[in-house]
Amino acid sequence: MTSLDLTTGGTVLPITRWGTPVMHAATRPVTAFDDDLRALVRDMFATMAAAEGVGLAATQVGIDLAVFVYDCPDADDRRHTGVFCNPRVTLPSGRDRRLESADEGCLSYPGAWAPLSRPDQALCQGQDLDGRDVELVGTGLLARCLQHETDHLNGTVFGDRLPGRIRKKLTAQHESMADRYPADWPVSPRRPVETTPTSAG
Repeated sequence: MTSLDLTTGGTVLPITRWGTPVMHAATRPVTAFDDDLRALVRDMFATMAAAEGVGLAATQVGIDLAVFVYDCPDADDRRHTGVFCNPRVTLPSGRDRRLESADEGCLSYPGAWAPLSRPDQALCQGQDLDGRDVELVGTGLLARCLQHETDHLNGTVFGDRLPGRIRKKLTAQHESMADRYPADWPVSPRRPVETTPTSAG
């Protein structure tokens, strides 16, 4: 069974928020490549789709297991969909290392974005759902996604990589949007922006 067989049919779960202990601790390695893992991955794909994300780590649904899913375009707008268990990311060094600054957000801190520089290429190595070795070279948004999700599995949220001043702005933005995201989001949908009627004349 391939990972693509598991992108539909799952149950949407609440997304765990920053500040919850599971979000800030290293995960357990995947050792059992079984039906329970496949069920988790199916639910993670459903949750990621409901939240309109491009990646989701198990910690973001409250599970301290080293697995993430992704459905993300690369720098050439080619879509990549899959699963990594026990991922390791290798980044370019020396002359091959090029940083790209872009706004980054997190489904576990919804409604907030901040510029963060990351290498524009990343090699991710790990295992698939059958325990076979897999690897993927990501560019563009996919490179950022692979780094972001692997960070989650190591207990790092992207806000940890921001200077204090920018993190304060990120926090303020998140708090200003908090009313739009129910506690069980995306099980319950995001609330629309309230608009104030205006009069013309």
